[in-house]
Amino acid sequence: MSRSAALAVRIGQLTGLTVREARVVGSQHGYQHLMITLSDGRRAFAKALPPPDPSPGPDQRPGPDQRPGPDPDATVFAAEANGLRWLAEAASVPVPKVLAVGPHALVISMIPPGPATPEAAFGFGTDLARLHAAGADTFGAPWPGFIAGLPLDNTPDAADWPHWYAHRRLLPFLTRAVDTGALRSEEARLVEAVIDRIGSLAGPAEPPSRIHGDCWAGNVLWSGNRGWLIDPAAHGGHRETDLAMLALFGAPSLDRILVGYNDAVPLAAGWRPRIPLHQLHPLLVHACLYGASYREEVRSAARAALAI
Repeated sequence: MSRSAALAVRIGQLTGLTVREARVVGSQHGYQHLMITLSDGRRAFAKALPPPDPSPGPDQRPGPDQRPGPDPDATVFAAEANGLRWLAEAASVPVPKVLAVGPHALVISMIPPGPATPEAAFGFGTDLARLHAAGADTFGAPWPGFIAGLPLDNTPDAADWPHWYAHRRLLPFLTRAVDTGALRSEEARLVEAVIDRIGSLAGPAEPPSRIHGDCWAGNVLWSGNRGWLIDPAAHGGHRETDLAMLALFGAPSLDRILVGYNDAVPLAAGWRPRIPLHQLHPLLVHACLYGASYREEVRSAARAALAI
């Protein structure tokens, strides 16, 4: 049996339906992405760990210097499914429905693509503000988190976002980036200075918001003149984090998103200068994933955060 056929069998067992058609459309962070058609006629999207090659040759075996793929642990896909369901409870930004989840795959409803119009961007901003306003019980989440296949410490803290952000988001990824050689002592000292001053840099205190947590432009799908959210690292966090992520990699019609957001739930004074503070975590994640090519971005974000 081919590996693609084995994947279709796995997904069929997970959904309880026969997979009539399965087409691999890409891969990322060690996962394969598939468009599938189920026996009841529904089309769906699946993210799956590829099954092992039954008979790898000598040249196919991973060498000692190759980064291993994700651990086939149920928590990886369960975290994403938990996040999608939790975001859906807010009845604000639409998200795909979780059709099935297991140790080796996540299956969600298909979202047909549409244009990212200025009207859709304005509405997405409004929806995102309402999502954040739905709130969370604490900073963090009651499930283990992941971002791009890397673990996120979601240990809850009900009172203090600056301390939580410094010790659950910045410090673990700074340590990892330094240990792997992606960052040098120069960048480390700047990020450590941000951590030391986090209380004065974070702005006015806000209650925990219900945030997506990895809200870059690629995780916003446009369909039916609305923005949909996919692939969350959802948790109780600071609402400026999602907006900073949208700015980091150039969301379409970002100005309209921000107008829609601010019309629905006005942002706190001084939020724009705080954008680099919130971008520092995803930039550290990228340094961990892609190495020294992100040194300058980390250094620039840390300096800008310290200049608030």
